[in-house]
Amino acid sequence: MIELRHLRYFITVAEELHFGRAAVRLHMAQPPLSQQIRQLEGELGFQLFYRTKRSVQLTEAGAVFLQECQRVMQQLDQAVQIGQQVSRGERGQLVIGFVSSAAYSILPPLLQAFRAAAPDVSLELHELTTDQQVQWLRDRRMDVGLVRPPVDDPAFCLTLLSEEPLVVALPQQHPLAQQPQVSLADLAGKPFILFPRPLAPGLYDQIISLCQQGGFSPTIVQEAIQMQTIISLVAAEMGVAIVPLSLQNLQRTGVVYRALQEPTPKAAIALLTRQLDPSPTVQGFLAIAQQLISDDFQ
Repeated sequence: MIELRHLRYFITVAEELHFGRAAVRLHMAQPPLSQQIRQLEGELGFQLFYRTKRSVQLTEAGAVFLQECQRVMQQLDQAVQIGQQVSRGERGQLVIGFVSSAAYSILPPLLQAFRAAAPDVSLELHELTTDQQVQWLRDRRMDVGLVRPPVDDPAFCLTLLSEEPLVVALPQQHPLAQQPQVSLADLAGKPFILFPRPLAPGLYDQIISLCQQGGFSPTIVQEAIQMQTIISLVAAEMGVAIVPLSLQNLQRTGVVYRALQEPTPKAAIALLTRQLDPSPTVQGFLAIAQQLISDDFQ
């Protein structure tokens, strides 16, 4: 049976064309080396070297075999290198889910930092709601998610990435758009655009609770799954919406954003990972995220 060491012995002898020098390179005695080469020739069924007392030369078959062995060893070295990179989280694939609003806040700098640190990791991105990301992680269809907390499941781990206040998005021609700030009481009775609660119950409950603090329950006239759609409906003068501050980065003609006079709860985005998932790539992504958070607070 041909083993990898036999190929290494053969390549070294072929490079030196001298059994003594080859034995020195291989840190072994010459007689065992000569014996190993004879065994290899026996396994192959053809002669590798012409041997005389004064010279060693490759046979024609030996020269062709050398080229193929060198190619095999190069492939093996490459396989080892790739394996080491994957084990360090420097190579492979990472499937990332994210809520739509993350695209206007934490996601771009996070991807930029990770791409700089691990350029050989292939990224696959999916815009998904929080509940969809939980299911995808559970089904192992993705590796990490950027979600709206809370996610109450011991199978997952949450790492807080960012928090931001809430603002009100108004049609540009709305009377309240002329004010630098808007009071919650001014929004009572106004048509609201909101997303269905199952998609992000934490943020939904924050918005409803905020309205109730203002003395009213919002009149929801339209629901939309994505934040971009909500803002587009505001631009179409279908209603108003309370959204995270970072949505201001979504520049949409016909929409203005105004701060609320009252203190608002903080809308959070967190990194969601499986509790028992020690993937080096996932751990590398988490480390980049934590470093990004640390830099923001410095």
